[in-house]
Amino acid sequence: MVLLLFHIFIARNEEPIDTCFMNNTLTTGISKEKIRYAALTFFLAQGLCFSSWASRIPDIKDIFDVHYAFYWGLVLFLIPVGKFIAIPLAGYLVSKLGSRIMVQVSILGYGLSLFAIGIASHIVMLGVFLFCFGIFWNLCDISLNTQAIGIERIYGRTIMATFHGGWSLAACLGALIGFIMIVANVPPFYHFSLIACLILLITLVSRAYLQEDVNEDKGSRDDGGEKEKKGWFRMPEKILLQLGLIGLFALIVESAMFDWSGIYFESVIQAPKSLQIGFLVFMVMMTAGRFLTNYAYRAMGKRNVLLMAGGLIFVGFLTSSLLGEAFSSMLAKVIVNSVGFMLVGLGISCMVPTIYSFVGEKSKTPLGIALTILSSISFIGSLIAPLLIGGITQVFGIRYAYLLIGLLGLGIILIVKGVRELKESE
Repeated sequence: MVLLLFHIFIARNEEPIDTCFMNNTLTTGISKEKIRYAALTFFLAQGLCFSSWASRIPDIKDIFDVHYAFYWGLVLFLIPVGKFIAIPLAGYLVSKLGSRIMVQVSILGYGLSLFAIGIASHIVMLGVFLFCFGIFWNLCDISLNTQAIGIERIYGRTIMATFHGGWSLAACLGALIGFIMIVANVPPFYHFSLIACLILLITLVSRAYLQEDVNEDKGSRDDGGEKEKKGWFRMPEKILLQLGLIGLFALIVESAMFDWSGIYFESVIQAPKSLQIGFLVFMVMMTAGRFLTNYAYRAMGKRNVLLMAGGLIFVGFLTSSLLGEAFSSMLAKVIVNSVGFMLVGLGISCMVPTIYSFVGEKSKTPLGIALTILSSISFIGSLIAPLLIGGITQVFGIRYAYLLIGLLGLGIILIVKGVRELKESE
């Protein structure tokens, strides 16, 4: 209901868009604000769906009575496998059908997959539904970000962080709802059914304001039409490879927090359910960081924001892994680990929106292809994270897994410092 009222409120008194920015299928008189906030509601729906799953991971693990960490890592591994399968599929479908159609298809599939996870009665069924969850996750990511970059070009300024901030806001709300559901002992089935219905409602209300993709004709990119024709056959631009590597590290960090933060509080700290707030505080700071990102850009520049983010990720994981069990008091453990998780959340908040924004600014590759290349490289992080973290956890414990993941923050700093194009963007 809040989302519906918000959508109705922003629809008033907006400035109409000049139709030359969009394809001929654009309906005249639609305001850029209405288009922007309609796209934002889909980011909200995606964030709500994701965090609803992430907040109940420990409960799903207990329902299926999985105690072997590496085996659970294999189960979670099916999500990135689905995302991997979706990469070429997303590039083709978004290019063929357009992001407007694919946003609607993918978000409904995402919500339906969440509902299916809630009704899984066997570990094999769970694996199949997690695989589907991963497919629609990536389809949703690429189609939504294609919409967002097109809208960013219409505005003529960086607004990508606000879209991802909306995702984080909804994810934070989803984490809070999940926490309440856990404390109230509500089964995942009822929780996931509620979220799936909300996603359907959001889609029905906002779908009419989605737009066809930005019309990139022959000479619309800096390198002219000739390179665009050969986009699928030439080597990826160096900037895409570099940003993709940053994204790879960032997605490993995200996976460590999204999939394992609840388990960390449950197994390492052994906190009671009422104090298992790791995922919640992480999402709160991730949300706050994304809404502050645009201000940080103006104050520091995008490159310096990425450098600071890498440092926060390193310090945050270091705090939890080295100091997380240094105190005997349960309250002190919860506070220290929460601080570490908050630092990681603040650091990771700007990573994805910043690299997507850099793609829109710096890449000469057609947008759909550029995002597919970026996602393909970054995705390797999601693919290896469950097995990496699960394997280290099984042998050494999750504290050492988190310590290793923290070193990726330093890796992000080194990569950013070495990318010449990012220095030129200051």
